[in-house]
Amino acid sequence: MEISIKSMILLGAVILTGLSAGLFYAWSVSVIPGTKRVDDLTYLQTMQSINRAILNPSFFLVFFGSGILMGVASIYEFHSGKLAFALMTSGAVCYLVGTIGVTGMGNVPLNNQLDAYNIAENTTSQLAQFRQHYERKWNQLHLIRTVFAVLSFALAVMALLIDSKKI
Repeated sequence: MEISIKSMILLGAVILTGLSAGLFYAWSVSVIPGTKRVDDLTYLQTMQSINRAILNPSFFLVFFGSGILMGVASIYEFHSGKLAFALMTSGAVCYLVGTIGVTGMGNVPLNNQLDAYNIAENTTSQLAQFRQHYERKWNQLHLIRTVFAVLSFALAVMALLIDSKKI
Protein backbone atom coordinates (compact mmCIF):
# COMPACT_ATOMS: atom_id res chain seq x y z
CA MET A 1 0.00 0.00 0.00
CA GLU A 2 1.47 3.30 -1.09
CA ILE A 3 0.80 6.43 0.94
CA SER A 4 0.30 9.55 -1.17
CA ILE A 5 1.88 12.93 -0.50
CA LYS A 6 -1.61 14.29 0.07
CA SER A 7 -2.24 11.70 2.81
CA MET A 8 1.13 12.41 4.45
CA ILE A 9 0.42 16.16 4.47
CA LEU A 10 -3.06 15.63 5.90
CA LEU A 11 -1.71 13.28 8.57
CA GLY A 12 1.12 15.72 9.35
CA ALA A 13 -1.40 18.55 9.72
CA VAL A 14 -3.44 16.47 12.14
CA ILE A 15 -0.38 15.45 14.18
CA LEU A 16 1.10 18.95 14.42
CA THR A 17 -2.24 20.56 15.19
CA GLY A 18 -2.87 17.92 17.85
CA LEU A 19 0.49 18.64 19.42
CA SER A 20 -0.23 22.37 19.41
CA ALA A 21 -3.72 21.94 20.88
CA GLY A 22 -2.29 19.53 23.44
CA LEU A 23 0.41 21.98 24.48
CA PHE A 24 -2.11 24.77 25.00
CA TYR A 25 -4.58 22.50 26.79
CA ALA A 26 -1.90 21.04 29.05
CA TRP A 27 -0.71 24.56 29.87
CA SER A 28 -4.30 25.50 30.81
CA VAL A 29 -4.75 22.59 33.21
CA SER A 30 -1.28 22.47 34.74
CA VAL A 31 0.85 25.60 34.43
CA ILE A 32 -1.89 28.19 34.94
CA PRO A 33 -3.31 26.55 38.08
CA GLY A 34 0.25 26.08 39.37
CA THR A 35 1.27 29.68 38.81
CA LYS A 36 -1.88 30.92 40.59
CA ARG A 37 -0.42 29.40 43.76
CA VAL A 38 2.87 31.33 43.79
CA ASP A 39 3.67 34.85 44.92
CA ASP A 40 3.98 37.75 42.46
CA LEU A 41 7.79 37.77 42.30
CA THR A 42 7.97 34.02 41.64
CA TYR A 43 5.20 34.25 39.04
CA LEU A 44 6.85 37.05 37.08
CA GLN A 45 10.30 35.45 37.20
CA THR A 46 8.86 32.08 36.14
CA MET A 47 6.84 33.53 33.26
CA GLN A 48 9.86 35.52 32.02
CA SER A 49 11.91 32.33 32.04
CA ILE A 50 9.23 30.22 30.33
CA ASN A 51 8.55 32.87 27.67
CA ARG A 52 12.23 32.95 26.79
CA ALA A 53 12.64 29.16 26.83
CA ILE A 54 9.63 28.39 24.62
CA LEU A 55 11.11 30.33 21.70
CA ASN A 56 12.90 27.30 20.25
CA PRO A 57 12.87 25.30 17.00
CA SER A 58 10.68 22.50 18.40
CA PHE A 59 7.96 24.93 19.44
CA PHE A 60 8.16 26.87 16.17
CA LEU A 61 7.90 23.64 14.14
CA VAL A 62 4.68 22.64 15.89
CA PHE A 63 3.18 26.14 16.21
CA PHE A 64 3.80 27.37 12.66
CA GLY A 65 3.99 23.95 11.00
CA SER A 66 0.38 23.30 12.01
CA GLY A 67 -0.86 26.35 10.14
CA ILE A 68 1.32 25.68 7.11
CA LEU A 69 0.35 22.01 6.77
CA MET A 70 -3.32 22.74 7.38
CA GLY A 71 -3.23 25.32 4.60
CA VAL A 72 -1.45 22.94 2.22
CA ALA A 73 -3.82 20.11 3.16
CA SER A 74 -6.76 22.41 2.38
CA ILE A 75 -5.38 22.95 -1.11
CA TYR A 76 -5.03 19.19 -1.61
CA GLU A 77 -8.59 18.64 -0.38
CA PHE A 78 -10.03 21.12 -2.90
CA HIS A 79 -10.63 18.40 -5.52
CA SER A 80 -11.17 15.52 -3.08
CA GLY A 81 -14.56 16.26 -1.68
CA LYS A 82 -16.61 19.20 -0.59
CA LEU A 83 -16.95 18.16 3.04
CA ALA A 84 -13.28 17.30 3.60
CA PHE A 85 -12.26 20.55 1.91
CA ALA A 86 -14.71 22.57 4.03
CA LEU A 87 -13.55 20.93 7.25
CA MET A 88 -9.84 21.34 6.52
CA THR A 89 -10.24 24.91 5.31
CA SER A 90 -12.31 25.81 8.37
CA GLY A 91 -9.70 24.20 10.60
CA ALA A 92 -6.91 26.09 8.86
CA VAL A 93 -8.71 29.42 9.19
CA CYS A 94 -9.50 28.74 12.86
CA TYR A 95 -5.88 27.91 13.55
CA LEU A 96 -4.43 30.82 11.60
CA VAL A 97 -6.79 33.42 13.05
CA GLY A 98 -7.68 32.01 16.46
CA THR A 99 -4.36 30.46 17.44
CA ILE A 100 -1.56 32.16 15.50
CA GLY A 101 -3.41 35.49 15.19
CA VAL A 102 -4.42 35.70 18.86
CA THR A 103 -0.93 34.68 19.94
CA GLY A 104 0.79 37.20 17.67
CA MET A 105 -1.57 40.08 18.38
CA GLY A 106 -2.20 39.38 22.05
CA ASN A 107 0.06 36.99 23.95
CA VAL A 108 3.32 37.99 22.24
CA PRO A 109 2.96 41.73 22.97
CA LEU A 110 2.21 40.89 26.61
CA ASN A 111 5.23 38.58 26.69
CA ASN A 112 7.36 41.40 25.26
CA GLN A 113 6.09 43.75 28.00
CA LEU A 114 6.99 41.15 30.60
CA ASP A 115 10.40 40.56 29.06
CA ALA A 116 11.18 44.29 29.21
CA TYR A 117 9.86 44.60 32.77
CA ASN A 118 12.72 44.94 35.25
CA ILE A 119 11.47 42.95 38.19
CA ALA A 120 14.33 43.92 40.49
CA GLU A 121 13.57 47.65 40.22
CA ASN A 122 9.95 47.40 41.39
CA THR A 123 8.28 47.32 44.79
CA THR A 124 6.09 44.49 46.02
CA SER A 125 2.94 46.48 45.23
CA GLN A 126 4.22 47.33 41.74
CA LEU A 127 4.93 43.65 41.11
CA ALA A 128 1.39 42.77 42.20
CA GLN A 129 -0.09 45.44 39.94
CA PHE A 130 1.95 44.35 36.91
CA ARG A 131 1.12 40.70 37.53
CA GLN A 132 -2.59 41.45 37.72
CA HIS A 133 -2.42 43.38 34.42
CA TYR A 134 -0.36 40.71 32.67
CA GLU A 135 -1.85 37.50 34.07
CA ARG A 136 -5.52 38.37 33.57
CA LYS A 137 -5.11 39.44 29.94
CA TRP A 138 -2.62 36.69 29.09
CA ASN A 139 -4.83 33.91 30.52
CA GLN A 140 -7.92 35.25 28.69
CA LEU A 141 -6.03 35.25 25.39
CA HIS A 142 -4.57 31.83 26.14
CA LEU A 143 -8.07 30.42 26.65
CA ILE A 144 -9.15 31.79 23.27
CA ARG A 145 -6.18 30.34 21.41
CA THR A 146 -6.60 27.01 23.19
CA VAL A 147 -10.24 26.74 22.16
CA PHE A 148 -9.35 27.55 18.55
CA ALA A 149 -6.42 25.10 18.51
CA VAL A 150 -8.63 22.29 19.84
CA LEU A 151 -11.37 23.18 17.35
CA SER A 152 -8.82 23.19 14.52
CA PHE A 153 -7.55 19.79 15.59
CA ALA A 154 -11.08 18.36 15.73
CA LEU A 155 -11.87 19.71 12.25
CA ALA A 156 -8.61 18.29 10.87
CA VAL A 157 -9.35 14.87 12.38
CA MET A 158 -12.83 14.90 10.84
CA ALA A 159 -11.34 15.84 7.46
CA LEU A 160 -8.84 12.98 7.77
CA LEU A 161 -11.60 10.49 8.61
CA ILE A 162 -13.76 11.68 5.73
CA ASP A 163 -10.81 11.68 3.33
CA SER A 164 -9.94 8.12 4.33
CA LYS A 165 -13.49 7.05 3.43
CA LYS A 166 -13.49 9.16 0.22
CA ILE A 167 -16.82 10.79 1.04
